[in-house]
Amino acid sequence: MTADGTKRFDLTRLLAERGGERYDLHARHLNHQLPRMLRTIGFDKVYERAQGAYFWDSEGQDYLDMLAGFGVMGVGRHHPVVRQALHDVLDASLADLTRFDCSPLPGLLAEKLLSYAPHLDRVFFGNSGTEAVETALKFARYATGRPRVLYCSHAFHGLTAGSLSVNGEDGFRDGFAPLLPDTAVPMGDLERLERELGRGDVAALVIEPIQGKGVQLAPPGYLRAAQELLHRHKALLIADEVQTGVGRTGEFFAYQHEQGVEPDLVCVAKALSGGYVPVGATLGKDWIFKKVYSSMDRVLVHSASFGSNAQAMAAGLAVLAVMEDEHIVANARETGELLRSRLAALVGKYELLHEVRGRGLMIGIEFGKPKSLGLRSRWTMLQAARKGLFAQMVVVPLLQRHRILTQVSGDHLEVIKLIPPLIIGEREVDRFVTAFEAVMDDAHDGGALMWDFGRTLVKQAVGGR
Repeated sequence: MTADGTKRFDLTRLLAERGGERYDLHARHLNHQLPRMLRTIGFDKVYERAQGAYFWDSEGQDYLDMLAGFGVMGVGRHHPVVRQALHDVLDASLADLTRFDCSPLPGLLAEKLLSYAPHLDRVFFGNSGTEAVETALKFARYATGRPRVLYCSHAFHGLTAGSLSVNGEDGFRDGFAPLLPDTAVPMGDLERLERELGRGDVAALVIEPIQGKGVQLAPPGYLRAAQELLHRHKALLIADEVQTGVGRTGEFFAYQHEQGVEPDLVCVAKALSGGYVPVGATLGKDWIFKKVYSSMDRVLVHSASFGSNAQAMAAGLAVLAVMEDEHIVANARETGELLRSRLAALVGKYELLHEVRGRGLMIGIEFGKPKSLGLRSRWTMLQAARKGLFAQMVVVPLLQRHRILTQVSGDHLEVIKLIPPLIIGEREVDRFVTAFEAVMDDAHDGGALMWDFGRTLVKQAVGGR
């Protein structure tokens, strides 16, 4: 306390005094391109609070969240069970991170996680999705004694040096070489996979069962066939479930949609956090862990300073309890099918709408070249400037006119990805589909506001070259 009795640190007062500086603070001290980008596309909103699948601005208007913090908010924002668990663990004043004891919370969370993947035996806890992937890469290389990891074209597994080595997009990799000795293979191409495995130096294939970029599903039967090839060549299958796991696709893990698939290592993060405390987990087979941690001398050969911290473990346990108590996986499956089917029914109605695909509440809406002359000329104008601008044209009015937050599913893609909180229901489906139809009607009718914004995007794209 200061001499006048006020607190030295008062978070509420600090936010009240300086919260209005948020965009300027980012421009001065953080990534200066973020506020610039947000202002360019009209996303520079000020959200005052959030709950479940909604935000509210200072005027009390609600916004439907169909992004979930890139999939982090699986059980919605500020779920009361997760909040209470964090209050409880803080109030318990546990002797956390002593480094030389065995806290019960990591063991309990590991036990619970493994119950969803009964063919796996052990868990390593880190702090993020990219860290979970890094762990899997290290464990696979050490366990097999081989240097090379295969990944799929257009994959995204994180942005730290190891996970960047298995990132399938050059835009993320450019300027950061040399990376690890890894090789891209087209998803679904078993002949190419077998050819690479035949070289005898492959430790593993790391794959997203559904790629986040473009929402591309692994072809039916591919995961199991790839697994059989890998094991025949004494290599491992790593399933990156950072975005697809914890119920997102209508199964707890997305690989479980294909019978007989049992990855050797599984990476989890995002929704396991409850949106509060970062957590990553790498689940694996017993023999892999025992090979990495082969003696007491190697007890800390792979560790994380904040891994297994009490707050993260409590959040994870609370999230899994909510998933079961509120039947979240079933809701993701049923609500996702309702949303996907209603959107798919619009493909024949709109020339610009090419395809709707996905599983559960991970849905991709892809746009394509129209047939009519007027629409085709506008489409060509956008494509000549930069591929992906039409999808951005749809995302912007969804937010500005209909107060729905969505995202374009990767650079240079005409795909919108929907990954809302897994708690949404028919009301949110109705709201999104109604808004989406209104935006598509405007685009097909030559709505001036929408295509004027398109010309603005063209100028920005050309000017940024």
